[in-house]
Amino acid sequence: MNRRWRRRLALYLLVLLASHVYRWVGAREADYSVDTARVGLAIDTAAVGASEQSVRFAYREWGGGADRPVVLLIHGSPGEADNFDRLGQVLAEDYRVIAPDLPGFGDSTRRVPDYSILAHARYCLDLLRQLEIDRAHVVGFSMGGGVMLHMADLEPHRVQSAVLLSAIGVQELELLGQYHLNHAVHGLQLGGLWLLLEATPHFGLLDGSLLDLPYARNFYDSDQRPLRGLLERFDLPLLIVHGRGDVLVPYAAAIEHHRLVPQSKLVTIDASHFMVFASPQQLVGPLIEFFGQVEAGDALRRSGATAERIAAAEDPEGFKPAQTSGLALVIALVLIALATLVSEDLTCIAAGLLVAQGSLGFVEAAAACFVGIFLGDLMLYGLGRLGRPWLGKVPLKWFVSPTDVARSTRWFERRGSLVIFLSRFLPGTRLPTYVSAGLLRTNFWWFALNLLIPVAVWTPLLVALAEVVGTRFFESFEAFQRYALPGFVALMLSVWTLVSLGRSLVTHRGRRLLVGWWKRKRHWEFWPRWAFYPPVVLYVLWLGLRYRSLTVFTAANPGLPAAGGFHGESKAEILDCLDPRWVARFRRIPTSADLASKCAAVFDFMRGLGLHYPIVLKPDQGLRGIGVAVVQNAAEVETYLRETDSGGELLVQEYIGGPELGIFYLRKPGETTGRIFSITEKVRPKVVGDGHTTLENLILADPRAVSLAPVYFRILAAELDRVPASGEKVQLVEVGSHSGGVVCLDGAAYETEALADAIERLSRSYDGFYFGRFDLRAPTHDNFRAGRGFRVLELNGVTSEATHIYDRQYGLWQAYGVLFKQWRLAFEIGALNRARGVRSASIVELLRLLREGRDQAT
Repeated sequence: MNRRWRRRLALYLLVLLASHVYRWVGAREADYSVDTARVGLAIDTAAVGASEQSVRFAYREWGGGADRPVVLLIHGSPGEADNFDRLGQVLAEDYRVIAPDLPGFGDSTRRVPDYSILAHARYCLDLLRQLEIDRAHVVGFSMGGGVMLHMADLEPHRVQSAVLLSAIGVQELELLGQYHLNHAVHGLQLGGLWLLLEATPHFGLLDGSLLDLPYARNFYDSDQRPLRGLLERFDLPLLIVHGRGDVLVPYAAAIEHHRLVPQSKLVTIDASHFMVFASPQQLVGPLIEFFGQVEAGDALRRSGATAERIAAAEDPEGFKPAQTSGLALVIALVLIALATLVSEDLTCIAAGLLVAQGSLGFVEAAAACFVGIFLGDLMLYGLGRLGRPWLGKVPLKWFVSPTDVARSTRWFERRGSLVIFLSRFLPGTRLPTYVSAGLLRTNFWWFALNLLIPVAVWTPLLVALAEVVGTRFFESFEAFQRYALPGFVALMLSVWTLVSLGRSLVTHRGRRLLVGWWKRKRHWEFWPRWAFYPPVVLYVLWLGLRYRSLTVFTAANPGLPAAGGFHGESKAEILDCLDPRWVARFRRIPTSADLASKCAAVFDFMRGLGLHYPIVLKPDQGLRGIGVAVVQNAAEVETYLRETDSGGELLVQEYIGGPELGIFYLRKPGETTGRIFSITEKVRPKVVGDGHTTLENLILADPRAVSLAPVYFRILAAELDRVPASGEKVQLVEVGSHSGGVVCLDGAAYETEALADAIERLSRSYDGFYFGRFDLRAPTHDNFRAGRGFRVLELNGVTSEATHIYDRQYGLWQAYGVLFKQWRLAFEIGALNRARGVRSASIVELLRLLREGRDQAT
């Protein structure tokens, strides 16, 4: 992070702190003395399974008289007691009406441990106990319906009758119809509101808003899955009142609740979800009539329902899933459209599976995917119109490289609209192609029209494919229902894998890249570090126990910086300690200097030594060849220095041509002579042109180069479309690291007495060096055999590797055997040095070096 961004971050944090202090100082408890009808009660949160905490539970009351029947009105989310103001006043003519502000809402305590409908049910039951109310008619509006159902389940003797008023119930008809998907949506909502309210310096302006954290927590903490079971065993008189135009809780939910509770009565009103505010007069008649029947003992319980209704309630096939509708459908489609910005294919597949489940219609799902993909692709075009400088900035540089864009630009200039069409079906080409179209200032309407066609073709095809596969799967595997979310995700990823595989198989390039992928998985030399090194790590831990120190190996090289060359050591500092006659000449370049000064330092270095291009530029604290470049002219020098920020010093070094060997040397303290442990010949792979095949296809055709095709494509991105002349040899890499594409072979054949003597003298020139690998280049292999004429490019310390193990003649277990032996010797040499008084690094020091190295890399 540069200084400007650090200043901006510091300013933001300062303003945010001031905002939080202002909100804390200005916070006020509710003044209940303003309205005598509003009372606060202390509710012990131990009653809801939480720690001891007093919760103020405010409520409103209309009517009075201890002899009157009680009606408890429970609001939804977001909501408060005042939502029932008009309805409460009418009902108060015959009833004692109580409407609480559920904890988290209104004038009740805003911060409570649990905002779920189950916790709210326990709060409400505690309220009834403190008010000495034995029984009440309980009306649950919207989210309050879940609270009412839990109250009836926990203490059915306190619920005289129940009313579901535009209320939630079964999970299958809530939002996307699946708990885990809904929970994820509610989690996103909660996270977004938290960022808005707590990570935005608003100085209290957003506090107390309708959509706040308690509202979001109410949905996030609640679990509707148990509600179906509660309805299936519900035994009390139940009235269901629902608006046919309800867009929040679909009317189908009321139908299902009416089926599950055979004694229930369903009253349908031509109104919206908000009829409790907008038209409460429509509710008074049905409510008073129902309460009267209950009071008179005429209301049915479950045992009094007709045989037909009981049979329908118990029918396992009675529930007919309905497609998502209303506001839930709008939310689902918006989420699908937004999800395409993350992964177009996965979103289309997920949408198709939702269609197969019956949650969405095909047209709606395909349309949402189409809109999201089309607008997302237009956004990529717009990013290109912003210009090239934006490509090197976060977050664009995370997803697309300037070389990819440059290649797509050339492709686009040659093929035009065909490129736009094909990029929809070829993996890895869309992003750079659409950005390139913007960079070239392509006419927007022409681009949009050419984009519209492939999106309109591909999107419904992919959604339909997922629907077909999903339908067959859901019909064949009933067990899927027991593992809904894991099964859904597994099926989605399976279809995505098949689609990706199919895309790759369509083209020659895709098929060859699959071959390369398979070879990387088959041959251990290409395995990622997390897959290859665990046995080595375990062996090192065992050595630590054996030598009674996990870090004693860092004493192997007391003369090398950074704990004997453990991590992040300065290459310049090490090379300065070697006999300069053996070292490729170099100079440090501080990155703190401006671009002109850094360029001048490079050019002065070249003039002072009479050097010509190419030269080498690299970080002083490099790792595995990262950041190393062989530059061919002044323009490349300037580009490298402008775009490279190693966080430390850079090195400019003379270029040494010819073959390269990595020679691993070790010597035990007290020995007069050390030995060569390993020699690696580093071969820079080449392909040979035939006069009509592009460089990209030559790489794909090569039996070994195809294994690392992505690496070579990145290095040679600007040349991939070039057609080398017949017989022309094209070297694929210049930097000598295995991870960078060099072929490592066992170079034991180059070991001679002369070479061993030269390496011994070279090693002895560095006081305090016992264990590590020299990277050397010489004009010819004969120079190595004769032990003269070579130059040291780098000296790597205690964590360097004997890289000859990457020769194909070595199997996995042979490689482990070499590495185990290497680490055993490192611990042995470290222990011998420790006995001579050398201090080993601590765990804390090693962690600091790793952290600093990571910071340098980023």
